[in-house]
Amino acid sequence: MPLLKELFLSITVSLTLNASIAADAVKPAPDRAEGQGPYKQLILRELTVINGTGAPAFGPADIVIEGNRITQVITVGAPSSPVRYNRPKLREGGIEINLAGHFAMPGIIDMHGHIGGAEQGTPAEYVYKLWMGHGITTIRDPACGNGLNFCLDEKKRSAENKIVAPRIFAYPFFGQGNEAPFTEPEQARNWVRQIKARGADGLKCFGYRPDILQAALEEAKKLGLRSACHHAQIDVARVNVLNTARWGLTSMEHWYGLPEALFDGQRVQNYPADYNYQNEQQRFGQAGRLWAQAAKPGSEKWNAVMDELLKLDFTIDPTFTIYQATRDVMRARRADWHDEYTLPSLAKFFSPNRDAHGSFFFDWGTEEEVAWKENYRLWMRFVNEYKNRGGRVTVGSDSGYIYKVYGFGTIEELELLREAGFHPLEVMRAATLSGAEALGANQLIGSIEPGKLADLAILEENPLANFKVLYGTGHMRLNSQGDVSRVGGVKLTIKDGIVYDAKKLLNDVKNMVKQAKELERNQSNK
Repeated sequence: MPLLKELFLSITVSLTLNASIAADAVKPAPDRAEGQGPYKQLILRELTVINGTGAPAFGPADIVIEGNRITQVITVGAPSSPVRYNRPKLREGGIEINLAGHFAMPGIIDMHGHIGGAEQGTPAEYVYKLWMGHGITTIRDPACGNGLNFCLDEKKRSAENKIVAPRIFAYPFFGQGNEAPFTEPEQARNWVRQIKARGADGLKCFGYRPDILQAALEEAKKLGLRSACHHAQIDVARVNVLNTARWGLTSMEHWYGLPEALFDGQRVQNYPADYNYQNEQQRFGQAGRLWAQAAKPGSEKWNAVMDELLKLDFTIDPTFTIYQATRDVMRARRADWHDEYTLPSLAKFFSPNRDAHGSFFFDWGTEEEVAWKENYRLWMRFVNEYKNRGGRVTVGSDSGYIYKVYGFGTIEELELLREAGFHPLEVMRAATLSGAEALGANQLIGSIEPGKLADLAILEENPLANFKVLYGTGHMRLNSQGDVSRVGGVKLTIKDGIVYDAKKLLNDVKNMVKQAKELERNQSNK
């Protein structure tokens, strides 16, 4: 049974995460045969720079990269003026790329990136190239659903640039690799020490017996490990986001556990009598009615919960995109990219299916979508206000489920943060520097500054004016001749000083999908 599916079933049936069941094999990425560099010296000339800190764009500027590090970011003139000054000199053995009219931004950090899955038929190469083709240079794998050994091996290969892949932060799910459920707090502490020794960067939890989960989170904090939690409904009645944040949890996934912390006048969600968590249409249908049961915006309870999370320096990774289909399933099902970039096995996994997680559209109608639209309104209100009051919000996609395709889902998350009220520069910061801060890696990644690793995305269009230009399918525009054309898409993705042709990476994916469809047709004709 695929590990992620087992993950959800084990929560439901046994209220534990029995991680002794091995994942079906997912094919690791092949050895790298693409990308140029790193170079002794690489100068990117005459870019407009969006540095990820929240500062406004500036340029023209030259970015100097030596090896895998940014060494200089220098303003060299004024827009529309031919005068240039302060030009860094090209040394012997160095190369330069003239990028006048282009925009540079930090590589995107996706805080909720699953590295494919056997159940979806999505190999690592497919996933990585979609991410890299969209300028995503760092991901956090929350659960290491293909097994911790796989995750750590791919993390190492990526760090050594032996594969075409973002850098990987490994967060195995709580209990992964343990033969039996934890029954004593010390067992949880020992497990945390073990994953730390193996090279994990953090842990991911869904819920557990409170004293055991508390022990794990406290031990993680003690050892300097980060943590993430999807507060599953099966356990959230006794452990919500305030409980876990007080114990040392550093970030929350999605929004489960937050409305429950905001309950005022009730202790549990108002489930109908026939509710069954294992019926996923019921599960997600009722989830869309949860924020309406929380304390009202601006109320004493609302402010008290927000104030405490702010004081704890807590990170919210909302993943708005993964639930987008709940408020408009037809739009999600027919997105521009499905025809050429969605593997047939993944498309099948997305289709209504009582046994596939997230494929819950058995009879999804107007009432469900209306409820979810209101759910989003309140959820976005909290997240935007949290950001406005100094809270850290990051970008995550959870693609591979609910009609979300890797890379494309991440860019949609930027659009949804904009819808929530974030200024485009705030969206950019959430997608870059805030993610680096949440990972404890902001000294290395997350912004375009001297001393940082050379992780960048280069575009011909201004993403601050229109995030749609980041999609691999581009953006439709009527040109001066009256013809509809597509513009945009990331042009170059630079990771660790290695320059990749982003459009070629996406073309590789298109060929994978084309071949998979041809194979499927041939098999059906036999």
